[in-house]
Amino acid sequence: MSKNHDSMPVTLLDELHTTGAGYDMLRYIGLPDIFGQESNTLLYFMGKNIARKFKIESISDIVYAFDKLGWGQLELFKERKSELIFHLMADSVVYRLKAPLQTEFRLEAGFLAESIEQIKNRSCECKEELHKKIHQIEFTVMFTD
Repeated sequence: MSKNHDSMPVTLLDELHTTGAGYDMLRYIGLPDIFGQESNTLLYFMGKNIARKFKIESISDIVYAFDKLGWGQLELFKERKSELIFHLMADSVVYRLKAPLQTEFRLEAGFLAESIEQIKNRSCECKEELHKKIHQIEFTVMFTD
């Protein structure tokens, strides 16, 4: 599959306007009911697929997309030869972590992995770690090549 097919500018996200509650119901109730035990895996690959639809050229494009998609403020925390570490914080992250729903960040992890692949032209995977006490998500993007 070509990674450059039908890519859209990341600024297209400026045209989307939503409140988020409907999105949360779909993501945390509807999709897991449909996907079942494979929910986390499928959400990860859904995030990768969404990233392929955009022309991501820089870390700032990723930060911009996270903000516009309502996922929170993403920050590159540490860059090493074999991995990149990002932190995600925002009121939206706090609300998600405190919600009475089973929340996860696999969609974001997939989006981040694919976006970094586009920028660095290297295969990678992303894992996330929830730090509930400080309301922060840490993503580690590991290069696999």
